[in-house]
Amino acid sequence: AVKTARIWDIFCKVVDNYGDIGVCWRLAADLASRGQKVRLWVDLPEALEWMAPGALEGEWPRIEVRPWHELQNNATTSALAPADVWVEGFGCEVSAELQEITFCSAAAAGNNRRMGPVWINLEYLTAEGVAERNHGLPSPLMHGPARGRTRFFFYPGFFPGTGGLLREPGLEQRLLDFDRSEWLASKGIDWHGEQLVSLFCYEPESLANLLDQLRNSAKPTLLLVTHGRAAAAVRHVLGLSESAFSNRTGQITAGSLSITFLLPLSQIDFDNLLWSCDLNFVRGEDSLVRAIWAGKPFVWQIYSQHDDAHHAKLNAFLILMEAPASWRTFHLAWNGVVKSALPQTDLVGWSAALAKARYKLLELPDLTQSLLEFADDEKRASG
Repeated sequence: AVKTARIWDIFCKVVDNYGDIGVCWRLAADLASRGQKVRLWVDLPEALEWMAPGALEGEWPRIEVRPWHELQNNATTSALAPADVWVEGFGCEVSAELQEITFCSAAAAGNNRRMGPVWINLEYLTAEGVAERNHGLPSPLMHGPARGRTRFFFYPGFFPGTGGLLREPGLEQRLLDFDRSEWLASKGIDWHGEQLVSLFCYEPESLANLLDQLRNSAKPTLLLVTHGRAAAAVRHVLGLSESAFSNRTGQITAGSLSITFLLPLSQIDFDNLLWSCDLNFVRGEDSLVRAIWAGKPFVWQIYSQHDDAHHAKLNAFLILMEAPASWRTFHLAWNGVVKSALPQTDLVGWSAALAKARYKLLELPDLTQSLLEFADDEKRASG
């Protein structure tokens, strides 16, 4: 068991869509809940105003959010207690200024080859074999102020031999205690027992097909559309103005489909949204993992890459999930891998496949526990 309370510096640059800050914040919160002290360095801290209310005001115990530009301020960084662990989120590099102060100070104190923080590059999530092959590998630094030091690749993953998935220790109990009706009412969502579907997506070409399918279904559906790109995409398909229902002032109803546009949700409320719905459309990395833990059928829109490298990543994930034919076909169409109409959903079949995969994933160590153990092992190895 990990008993040592350490200081963790987590570094995050928000590239787009807030997925990186979503993962880094969730990791920071989980580490802090386990007794660690965390400094989160981020270039877009204002994203946390809605994602983690109170974070910028210091209301989350043992977490300090610091703006990225302070890393260039030697007076600021040299006054800080030195970190035991550095975590670079998704390849964003620790500033040369912080490296200089950290390692020059260590050298002045008569360091050995590993003096200084355990240095981890937290990689993107994938079900491909690269995660198992490269997880934990050292990467010696050959240039700059950190020359001679070692950084380690750390891969989240779905298999033994990877870092696992983010999963807080109390998550299963939170899910068991969750009251759907109570949460929906607290958010002012007018629900009358119809099928609930959440939509968190980019701009899939099949979106119009999905809305038509739900509108023409014999089953009444309430579609809960998340703030941002998903809401803009739905408004575009429906020919609504950019401001229409931007503050959830009402519902649109067409056939069997009713649509409610949501305000920005905190990470805790995003979990609650996934737990409330009968089918979840998610995108990127963080929401995929949360959809798996929610245990409800979901459709994942993977982040598109210009060279179509995401096709192989999606396929690896579908193989991992042992996706039934209809679930696989739906994913391929939703992600534009194949040009075809969306098949009918099979929530019973999809639920059964998810339950089987989820059970196996719950048997693996979670990502935060893996990081804690790795940091302990490296500290012990450094003497």
